[in-house]
Amino acid sequence: MKIGVVGNARYAGLQAILHGAHAAAVRLGVHLQTEPDLQALWPTPLPLLGESPIDALLTFGGDGTLLRGARILDGKPIPILGVNLGRVGFLTTAGEHSYIDALDALVHKTHHVEERQLLQATITNPRGESQELPTALNDFVIHKSGIARLVRLQVMVDGVEAAAYSADGLIVATPTGSTAYSLSAGGPIIVPGVQAMVITPICAHTLAVRPVVISSSSVVTVIPLDSRRGNLMVSIDGQKATTLHPGHRVDVRRAEGVVILARLRPSDYFRRMRETLHWGDLSERERPV
Repeated sequence: MKIGVVGNARYAGLQAILHGAHAAAVRLGVHLQTEPDLQALWPTPLPLLGESPIDALLTFGGDGTLLRGARILDGKPIPILGVNLGRVGFLTTAGEHSYIDALDALVHKTHHVEERQLLQATITNPRGESQELPTALNDFVIHKSGIARLVRLQVMVDGVEAAAYSADGLIVATPTGSTAYSLSAGGPIIVPGVQAMVITPICAHTLAVRPVVISSSSVVTVIPLDSRRGNLMVSIDGQKATTLHPGHRVDVRRAEGVVILARLRPSDYFRRMRETLHWGDLSERERPV
């Protein structure tokens, strides 16, 4: 079995964890591949990720590292097992004290899987030339570059005018991304498995617009209305960004591929909500009798 590894080298103790993963891989007969930035942290040089096909991907870090791993796979049906070395870790499934057990479950195929939908975005210029962006597991965000300032955006759904937004920006998110930036901007929580997208304005400058949930089969088109305010940016999962020039438009749709998350036990979405996001936590209101 071949397993790729990506990680956030800024986490203290990552080298010791990778040494432990390497020893477990040798015991299990697993061949590891690494991204270049981690090469110096292994006890022995490893093949680089992408040199040959892999059967699974391990991510060591937080949700951001898992998002980056998903972008590397680009919709390929390869399970991702996220090991949380950070704080929240809503998408990850194991911690620094359980990653060996998680690796063992992955190798012996005793893990469970969840499928998550991806988004694809295309930027088209006035000449009709298109640029396809990397896929997003969480969201695409259209926002002002540089100083925070009001932007005006025309939004269409399946070619039909939906609304004009005056806001600090606009989020188009998957159900997975509904608990990320969209949630912070007042968007609804969408349980994974629901075939949907959510359009969420960021700090809308009117009470007349609210987040909207639409079918995942729809195409969302975003057109800047005021090019005099300078260039906009399109951010991908909050990690990569590209410039949206005057006269350009963005089309966001569901991508063909999926992300497969490996879990140590059957999916319990609301348990993770309670444990990581403190969903429905009324403990601070409880008083001793």
